[in-house]
Amino acid sequence: MTEHVQVEKANGVLAITLARPKQRNAITVAMYAAMADAVESAASDADVRVITIRGQGEDFTAGNDLMDFLADMPDPNSGADIPVWRFLRAMAKNQVPVVAAVHGNAVGIGTTMLFHCDLVVAEEGCRFVMPFVDLGLVPEAASSLILPRLAGRRAAAKAILLGQPFGADEALAMGLASHVTPKGTLDAAFAKVVGALLAKPPEAMRQTQKLLRREATEEILERMELENGHFAERLASDEVKQAIAAFFAARAKAPAA
Repeated sequence: MTEHVQVEKANGVLAITLARPKQRNAITVAMYAAMADAVESAASDADVRVITIRGQGEDFTAGNDLMDFLADMPDPNSGADIPVWRFLRAMAKNQVPVVAAVHGNAVGIGTTMLFHCDLVVAEEGCRFVMPFVDLGLVPEAASSLILPRLAGRRAAAKAILLGQPFGADEALAMGLASHVTPKGTLDAAFAKVVGALLAKPPEAMRQTQKLLRREATEEILERMELENGHFAERLASDEVKQAIAAFFAARAKAPAA
């Protein structure tokens, strides 16, 4: 476990909070493991009726903590169950309604994990971006399958090939977000959505959520495995090393916020 992921269960809600605000909630290997544990635990816990995911501070999440990711990630070819992939599989297999609240920046997996949430409440002014190609990588979380189906191939190419950022309204139009709320109203809007789910008959909710996902789950898991294989290959490439070195060099030159 890690102090950078807070997991609380109360009144039918399993609340997962990314709690590393000084680092913009950049996700470490330990954080992925903690989130995977939390999501997996809901499968056998009848008291959990809704899972929520939020981030502390100014951003939902800046995505992977690249330094931690490169230092602590097991060899992708070793057969070890890598925590980030375990978390994404847990999200894909999950059978409890998941609601995310997004504010600030949602970078990389901060966007792709949302494809596995049932409802996403996005605050106006938030920013989604998937910079995988810019880092010499390929998409993950089956986003190469899900986004073209939701938004069409052209919109998916803009977001994934070009890595073009997009806002809350575009996320709504693409089918990534289910709700958009004005700046400063995220907490109230999020609570309203979660409350509406909690008011429903719980077993009917679980069964319906399972039905909504039934046909796609196996295909999504298969695409994840395909993406993971390419991702592992990319991690060993000179292109990735050069892209990540350029990323850190640019960040070092950037003026302090």
